[in-house]
Amino acid sequence: MVYFIGAGPGAADLITVRGAELLKKADVIIYAGSLVNPALLDYAKKECKIYNSAEMTLEEVIEVMKENRDREVVRLHTGDPCIYGAIREQMDLLDEAGIEYASVPGVSSFIGAAAALNAEYTLPDVSQTVILTRMAGRTPVPEKEEISKLAAHGATMVVFLTSTMLKELSGRLIEGGYAPDSPAAIVYKATWPDEKVVRTTVQNIAEAAEENGINKMALILVGGFLGDRYERSKLYDPTFSHLFREAKKG
Repeated sequence: MVYFIGAGPGAADLITVRGAELLKKADVIIYAGSLVNPALLDYAKKECKIYNSAEMTLEEVIEVMKENRDREVVRLHTGDPCIYGAIREQMDLLDEAGIEYASVPGVSSFIGAAAALNAEYTLPDVSQTVILTRMAGRTPVPEKEEISKLAAHGATMVVFLTSTMLKELSGRLIEGGYAPDSPAAIVYKATWPDEKVVRTTVQNIAEAAEENGINKMALILVGGFLGDRYERSKLYDPTFSHLFREAKKG
C-alpha cells in the first residue's frame, strides 16, 4: 500500500495522529524535501528507506513505489496533498501499475497561516468565501481564474506559490477591485521555528516582502478579514434561537 500523507504546514507536531502512526510503520518514505520539515523523519524506524523527492522525477518516484509494492510506502507531501500536491498524476500511474493507495489528510499551510495571524477567514458581513489560488507561472492558470477576476469578488484570498511575483500580484488585485490600502499579510513558513508574519496593504506587498527578506515559501493573504470591522455571529447571539437554544428575552 502507498499512503499519500499530508505532513502539515511545518511544525512536526502538526501532522495528524494517523499520519504519524503510518510514518512509524513505513518501510519506505518518499518526502518532499524542499518543503517538508525533516524533523518529521524522526518518526521513521531505523531500517526505513528514505528518499528525497526534490531530487527525483515523477517516473523515479513511481519506480521506487513499484520496487516496494509489497511494503508499506509513505509519500509525504507538505500541508495537505490535495492542494498543489501533484498527487493525481502519481495516482494515475499507480492505477496503471495495479498498486493500491490511500490518502491521509493534513493541515494545510493556509490554515497554519490563519493561526499565525490569530485570524478568522470567514467573518460575518465581511467575507463568507475563501479563494485559494496562485499566479500563473511555469504552470498556467485557466484564463477565467486570473487573479484580477477572482479579486472582483472581494472575498478572502489566499495566494500560494507567488512569492517571486508580488509586484504583479498587487497590480492584479487592485485592477480586480481591492483598494490599494486594503489589508494584506505575508506569512513566511507558517508554524516553522523561523515563521515570519508581516502585515501590510495590497499596494505594499512587494515592498514589505523585500524589506523582510522574504522571497519564497510564503503565503499572501488579502481581504477585510484582516481589518477591524465585522458583525457578531448569530450563532451565539442571545436574541437568536436555533435547534439547541431558545432566544433569551429581555
